[in-house]
Order: sequence, then C-alpha cells, then structure tokens
Amino acid sequence: MLKLVSWNVNGLRACLGKGGFMDSFRKLDADIFCLQETKMERGQAEIDLTGYREYWNSAAKKGYSGTAVFSRKEPLSVEYGVGIPEHDTEGRVIRLEFDRFILVNVYTPNSQRGLLRLPYRMRWEEDFLAFLKRLESERKKPVVFCGDLNVAHEEIDIKNARSNRHNAGFTDEERAKMTELLGAGFCDTFRHYNPERRDAYTWWSYMAGARDRNIGWRIDYFIVSAGIIGKVAEPSIYSEIYGSDHCPVGILLDENL
Repeated sequence: MLKLVSWNVNGLRACLGKGGFMDSFRKLDADIFCLQETKMERGQAEIDLTGYREYWNSAAKKGYSGTAVFSRKEPLSVEYGVGIPEHDTEGRVIRLEFDRFILVNVYTPNSQRGLLRLPYRMRWEEDFLAFLKRLESERKKPVVFCGDLNVAHEEIDIKNARSNRHNAGFTDEERAKMTELLGAGFCDTFRHYNPERRDAYTWWSYMAGARDRNIGWRIDYFIVSAGIIGKVAEPSIYSEIYGSDHCPVGILLDENL
C-alpha cells in the first residue's frame, strides 16, 4: 500500500518557521506528499527531503499560491498546469504519471470575498474536469487527485451551513460543480467510507478560536476514479496536526490496480 498525504500549508516557509512541519512530515511518513499554497519557489527554504524526489510549481506572482509534490516513488513523467494559459500562471497543478495510476495535486482557486472571482472559478471547474477526463482517456489509467478544492460539498461538510450559504466555498454554484465532478465518474474517498460522519473538518478560520471549537469546513480531499475506490483504504483527516489553518488528509492506495 502506498501512503499518500495532502496538506495546504498556507505558506511553507511560515509552516517551517513554526517548527512543526518537519516533525509532521516525518510522523506522517508518506510515500507521496502533496502540498498546496506553498507561496515559494524551490530553494527558498532549507528542507531535509532525503529519499524524496521534489517537484515544484510556483506562481508567477511571488509569494502566492503554488504547489509541490515530494515522492519516494519515481514517476514515469511529470507535467505542470492543465495546458491552458489562463490557468497556468498560478502554480496550481502538478501531474505525476506512475505505472498504474495518475496523481494530480491541485490547489483550486478561491472565489474570494464578494465572489469577485466566481466567474473565473466556474471556467476553472469546467476546464479542470475536462483535464481529468482527458487524462483517464488518453493514458488509460485511473486518476487520483488531491488538494485544497476550496469547496465544502454538502451541509455535512461545514459547521454553519445556513450562515455560509452565499460565501466563497459554499455557494450553490461551487457545490453544483463538485456534484458534477463526482457524477462524471469520480469518488470522494473520505465521504465514501464515512457517509454520515459529522464534525470532520480540514480548515478552520484563525478568528475567534474556531479550531479549538471545531467550527470548520471540509475542503481538502482525496478523490479517485470511481472504479478504484475499492483499492483505497483508511481515508484520514489528521486534525491533530497544526502549523497551518488546514490540516493534512491522506489515504492508503493499493498499487495493484
């Protein structure tokens, strides 16, 4: 079984500076570790990644967005972005192809306060889904994708559904796009194995002691091609791990797909 972990670190240098990232990295002991919102370029911080290959996709804008993948397993190939210039300047996607599956690490754009970026977000959702389906079709392999998708899909995935109904990350439009994605042949691993579990969140505001009171949102996911859901075990939310306003999430994946 491969252990895969995903974490929005909300600035990797800041997370390192808090002193907990490397301890958490070693404790989680993932075979493949995906990061979002790195806010840095490779080489801007000292990180001991002995035994891991590093893949970075940094935004053109300094200190913004960005993704990284650290993998013990050598991929057959690596690509960055989705192949559309409108989407590929913010360092949001890294794709790694392995023998039996394709891994995509993604940091979905936030619709922002006042939903200023919602129209762009809708274009992103359509293009990203097309990208995933194209990978499945062209490579003839299942897809595993993970990251901060910036949406709480159902009311069970958010503490205060009613008051957040029209806020970024819980609009009807964003939730409908998530429903469309899952309906296109993908499976939310955590919700598949925990259909009724409540109060399981991956992001908490820094305001008003939200994390201590577990007033949160589940917006970080591992999603897989539906045909391999039986090859996934132990979808996990590591809410005990601090260092960011998000916590890590993970799965075990049987390589014999």
